[in-house]
Amino acid sequence: MKEMTFKAFAITNEIDLNQIAIHCGIPKKYTWEQPLMLKGEVLAAILKHPVADSQQVLVFSFGSIVFVNHSRPEDIKVFLGYLQSFEPDIDILNADRYTDDYRLHYGEFETFELTDEYVEVPEYEVFHPELISTVLAKSVALEKVEEQLGKIHDKLETMIERLEKGKLRIGNKELARTTAIILRYEYNTLGYIMILDKPDITWSSSQAGEFYDSMLEFFELNDRYKILKSKTEFLHHIMEGFSTISHSIRGLFVEWIIVILIVIEVTLTVLQIAGVLP
Repeated sequence: MKEMTFKAFAITNEIDLNQIAIHCGIPKKYTWEQPLMLKGEVLAAILKHPVADSQQVLVFSFGSIVFVNHSRPEDIKVFLGYLQSFEPDIDILNADRYTDDYRLHYGEFETFELTDEYVEVPEYEVFHPELISTVLAKSVALEKVEEQLGKIHDKLETMIERLEKGKLRIGNKELARTTAIILRYEYNTLGYIMILDKPDITWSSSQAGEFYDSMLEFFELNDRYKILKSKTEFLHHIMEGFSTISHSIRGLFVEWIIVILIVIEVTLTVLQIAGVLP
């Protein structure tokens, strides 16, 4: 049995693939859905040592990277340091916070099998590394966003507790900041990771399409996408409620100020008529 290993990381929200491609001398314009594949002499120059033909690194625009057939931890550190020169917000010390390991087995059994640790296929196909890497990259990116969602829920829960205690006033800045966090989360999840977008090879090869769909279903990417989408809509609904309450309170406050001013004006007029005031 032959084997390929995969190690995926979600390290940031966005990576400029074209900037890296230019530095590596790769004459290609990358779009959001295309991963940057680094191997051979280009990868060797980055890692500063020769690499095997089977070794490569796939970099995805939505902030994930996948190492194929890399067993040396120092290679990962060197490559992360290289990426950090383009994306300074990458936290190398905590790079393994969102990660996953996987394997491809081929050449021994005539069956197709998917498990939590490996996928087994009868024969190796050239599309296997890219498609497995794509699914892993999206999976760890979703894991990162799912944790961010938990933090947003904690923040909203704190705001709800304040309302329950009668502290009804919520500042415009706080509302705007929380809304911005939700929008960033929604952008990273629903727009940038592009769960529903398929790699180009799946459109030209039915075999590749079937393999990708099987991986997608096993990792439950579509289901996780739908859950995150519904939670995002729920977050927007909650923020609309907060905004309505906040504006109502401000409107009521302004109305009371107007009433108080009218009372003061009437009082002054009465006192003037009574001769108490000049």
